[in-house]
Amino acid sequence: MEIVWIVPISGIVAVLFAAYLAKDVLSRDAGTPKMQEIANTILEGALAFIRRQYRTIAILSVFTAVGIGVLVGVLGAAEGGVSPFEIGWRTAVAFLVGAFCSAVSGAIAMYISVKANVRCAAAAQKGLREAIDVALRGGAVSGFLIVALSLLGVAGMFYAFGGAANPELAPHLIVGFGFGASFVALFAQLGGGIYTKAADMGADLVGKVEAGIPEDDPRNAAVIADLVGDNVGDCAGRGADLFESTAAENIGAMILGITVYLVTKNPVWILFPLVVRSFGIFASMVGILMVRGREGQNPMDALNRGYFVAVALSIGGMAISVFTMLNNPWLFVAGVVGILTSVVVVYLTQYYTEGRYKPVQQIAEASKTGPATNIVAGVAVGFETTLGTGLVIGGALLLAYWAGSNTGLAGGGVFGTAVATMGMLMTAAYILAEDTFGPITDNANGIIEMAGVGGKVRDVTDSLDAVGNTTKALTKGYAMVSAGLAAFLLFQAYLDRVSFLRPNNPLHVVDIARVEVFVGAILGVMLVFLFSSMAIRAVGKTAAKIIEEVRRQFRENPGIMKGTVRPDYARAVDITAAAGLREMVVPGILAVGMPVVVGVGFRLVPGYDSAMAVAALLMVGTIAGIMLASFMNNGGGAWDNAKKMIEAGELKEGGKVLGKGSLCHAAAVVGDTVGDPFKDTAGPSLHVLVKLLSTITLVLAVLFV
Repeated sequence: MEIVWIVPISGIVAVLFAAYLAKDVLSRDAGTPKMQEIANTILEGALAFIRRQYRTIAILSVFTAVGIGVLVGVLGAAEGGVSPFEIGWRTAVAFLVGAFCSAVSGAIAMYISVKANVRCAAAAQKGLREAIDVALRGGAVSGFLIVALSLLGVAGMFYAFGGAANPELAPHLIVGFGFGASFVALFAQLGGGIYTKAADMGADLVGKVEAGIPEDDPRNAAVIADLVGDNVGDCAGRGADLFESTAAENIGAMILGITVYLVTKNPVWILFPLVVRSFGIFASMVGILMVRGREGQNPMDALNRGYFVAVALSIGGMAISVFTMLNNPWLFVAGVVGILTSVVVVYLTQYYTEGRYKPVQQIAEASKTGPATNIVAGVAVGFETTLGTGLVIGGALLLAYWAGSNTGLAGGGVFGTAVATMGMLMTAAYILAEDTFGPITDNANGIIEMAGVGGKVRDVTDSLDAVGNTTKALTKGYAMVSAGLAAFLLFQAYLDRVSFLRPNNPLHVVDIARVEVFVGAILGVMLVFLFSSMAIRAVGKTAAKIIEEVRRQFRENPGIMKGTVRPDYARAVDITAAAGLREMVVPGILAVGMPVVVGVGFRLVPGYDSAMAVAALLMVGTIAGIMLASFMNNGGGAWDNAKKMIEAGELKEGGKVLGKGSLCHAAAVVGDTVGDPFKDTAGPSLHVLVKLLSTITLVLAVLFV
């Protein structure tokens, strides 16, 4: 049990490491006064949005926490000698703590990104190596703080709720922590995604297509809103997303460990997930320090090198954890399956979203004949990606379950999948650093453009921006596949929780032949598609408002296009923020409310098993969500980099370069605009949705029994 001390140690070391990186990044050159002025405008807009968004989320969170406490306290039952009232208030408190930590994670990710972008732009003036260093270290600050907060939060709640005395009960009491994290992550990702893509679409369609001016041209009023959006969507949203991923999946794995604990009476089976993630923090730390860019090298190669170091050390950490705590080689095999799955995901996502490979090149080629063929090619690539996603998730689950089954333990197969999921999450801090690398480099490129810096510096930031598109896609693929592995884990945790609540009628099998189960499954798929529709429509409605505003400014003030008058950036930011936050509420409430409506609705009708109907909603809805997210994330990323490929002058016809200003480029811009709400709003929000379904059903299972 002495090894458990690595949990608080790793969490504290991660915070100190993040502080060191933050000090290093913030001490670097912040560029010219013009660059600093642009960066300060972006910071001002981002802080204004995040304050407004989190004020809305805080109100929703408090009402939800009170509702959970009342429902569980009044309609619930005693668990392990603990009264329903006590379970209710503990769940509500855990919800609020999880929500608070998730919000803090998102805010930190956004703030550090905004402070690092101008320093990355300044570093690009000195060369590629220093620019990579600043962008990755800036991203790593949020990556390590988020992972540390998640780890320390789950461990702290576990012990605060009596984990030392009642290890078999405490994980059930802290499921509210995961629900709170999921709740905030959904609204943060959805609101930020609507904002960022509406601003991006407005800037592209009015600026590039209608006015014929370059991307990030300072004459475009939507440019600052677009750069702000990169931070509030890709940083704050994804930070909250992966915080809740690591928290919810950690709690689910701990619940599954209870089955083995009840046989062995050894709490290491419950604490093991915390220890594994602790070793992952140290592995990711070394990986970050090993990244060294080289002039003339593809920046992705440098990032991959650091990632492989983190992977190798994670395998070592998994071996130490398994053989010290569980002493079972088959569980080590399951853990390695999860770690290697993350490697496969990285390369699979790169294949579909990098310009070096065939899918993106096919979309670029299709742009020669117009936007229609570009869109058809992008849709086809997006649908094709589901093949790899399905095979990777299915193969990993089968291998992990097989390895776990060979342990001879009660519930060993399911626990094997939990170990694989924890293995995949070991490199979460490194992957998060790569994710925030994307918006930092995107903003740096925009700052360079708006400051009028060109030449080799622009070449450096252009190459970093293209790689940033890929790293953002990698994180989405990583989050999506980890959600797939966790889906089985959390589904089993739900079955275990229902069985725990009704020991005389445990739920081990979900019978698809029962009508309520079939209907629950249909409603789960419907929820995924309706939610996606609402998210995409919200982007379109918000984009329409920003498009009209930019057109109005061009029309009413001709001096803007002449470069003699500065556009009203603040008004564009405010319009986008207000519309984005208004549009996020209804789809968010739909996601939270559907499991409750299905569970309570079937409970009120005699003869139906409401817990089984909710299980069908959870499982089938999760499968549909993962596949649809794969289509939207990878298809959108491929569209984006096909446009970048054309802008870099890599597409030719008859010896002529088809670059910016060509009809081919205009077609690629349209395709990228279609893909924007797919890859940055609906797709990432589906990651959160499928995990929110798991956490809310775990918390409110008492209402369905």
